Parts: sequence; structure tokens; C-alpha cells
Amino acid sequence: MAVRNLSLSIPRGEIFGFIGPNGAGKTTTIRVLATLLRPTAGSVRVLGTDVKHAPQIVRRNIGYVPDSFGVYEDLSVVEYLLFFAAAYRIEWDKRAGTVRDVLALTDLSNKAEAQVDALSRGMKQRLGIARILLHDPQLLLLDEPASGLDPRARIELRELLKELQRMGKTILISSHILHELAQFCTRIGIIEAGQMVAEGSLLDIYRKLDLKRTVHVQISNLAPPLIAAIQRVPGITSVEELTDRVAIRVREDELAMEDLLGTLHGLGARIRMFQPEAMDMETAFMKLTEGKVS
Repeated sequence: MAVRNLSLSIPRGEIFGFIGPNGAGKTTTIRVLATLLRPTAGSVRVLGTDVKHAPQIVRRNIGYVPDSFGVYEDLSVVEYLLFFAAAYRIEWDKRAGTVRDVLALTDLSNKAEAQVDALSRGMKQRLGIARILLHDPQLLLLDEPASGLDPRARIELRELLKELQRMGKTILISSHILHELAQFCTRIGIIEAGQMVAEGSLLDIYRKLDLKRTVHVQISNLAPPLIAAIQRVPGITSVEELTDRVAIRVREDELAMEDLLGTLHGLGARIRMFQPEAMDMETAFMKLTEGKVS
């Protein structure tokens, strides 16, 4: 059984990050949403339409990029997109303009005449997104779109997804690159052995796991009375003196970073450096999963 008792709801306009180890059921779930696999039990609705009873309606409203991206390699980029514009039944007199628009949106205009097989992996991924935007779908299903991309291509993909969200698209994206999902997803779902083990905003997941953030602070007038006063602040769990700074552990649901800085100033601290560590999505993932597969 690949997916069992999985229940989730993604509000319109969100970027939902779908995280899980290999074999957890991510691709199976996405293929069900894309109407490529028929669920054996339960109900699945996309934009209010049942995927089992009206798959053709669902397909008109979604765009799906699979984990293994296939292309017709003997075509140019513009020929490839014109072919799919015809497959999506876009009116003949609108196809060229639609192709120009998606090429501009995905920053591929300068590659319009290039052969598809000559594109880098990052450009092929952008071409895959251009393809699914031709018919202006409301929901985008992206299965490991950043897999194998270099750092620059991952940044470009992330900015493109942010722009698509600003345009009102709802996006479900699966990935193993956890810290990057944390940078732009509005909610995260962590799946293991076909079951959802955590779902919510990043802050919701951190609260569930009781994760704390470490803030590195250089204080020029550091002294034992000041350290004692900092330790008494609600939301601060520990203060550790290091060689040239103090490491303050904070429950961010009790004390926001902005409030911590103001509190330290209020205690008379003269601050040279204030550097919160990034919340570690990798830690959340490891704590919530045990490496099981479905």
C-alpha cells in the first residue's frame, strides 16, 4: 500500500511543500492528483472536481511536471511549445502569443529557436513549467523539479515559483531539498510510509517538535548580572558564553526575534552583532521520520 489514510487540504494560492524520504508516497499522491493513478479508496477532489469521476475536467485545470522530464529532442523550444499548445486545444490564432508569453515568464525567450536536446537540465525544467502554463491552469503539481539542478538554477526556479504564486497559482511541490522549500513554501507536509506525520506552517511544525532557534549576539558590556537578566527573559531557554559572543536559545513562539533584540537593548546590552541561525528544516525532517517506506 503506497498511501494510506492520507488527508490534506491545500487552500487556493498556497505553495505546499511535500517532503518525505524515497518511497514515502509523494509521487503516488501527485500522480493520483494528476489523474494518472486511480485511488483504490477514499475521495480526491481538485478544485472541487472528483478525480475519479471527471478526470478530463481536472486535467484542464492542472499542470503536472513529473520527476523524470521527457522531451521531444528533435524539436526546437518554440516548436515543442506550439505542439503542446495544439494538444491543449488553444485556438490557432492565439497559440503564437501564448507561447511568447510563457517563454517570457520562464525567461526562455532567448532560447526559442534552440534545440530542446541542447538545453541544460535547468532550462529543460523551466521549459517543462512553460509547457504546463500554456493553458493557464490554476493548480501546478511539481514532482522533484529541483532534482539535479545546480545552485543558480535552483534559485531561478525558486524565484519563478514565487512569481507564479503572486499570479494566483496554487502549487504543490515535492522535494528533498528541505531548506529551500522552507524559504518559499507557505505550508509543509511531511509524509512517511504513506502517512502524513506533520502538516502546517513551518512555525506550526517547529512548535510541535519544540524546536528552538539559536541567536548569536556580541555584547560589548557583557557581565554576569546582564547574563543573569537575559536568562530570566520569558522564552529564553539558555544563554551560553562563547569566546567572542553569547549563544541564546529562544522559543520563537514565545519570543520573536524582533522582540528579543528590543529586550536586550532594554536590559542595557550594547550590541555589536545580532545573528539568528536559520530554522533547520533538516532537523525537523529527521525528528519526524524514521526512514520507513510504504
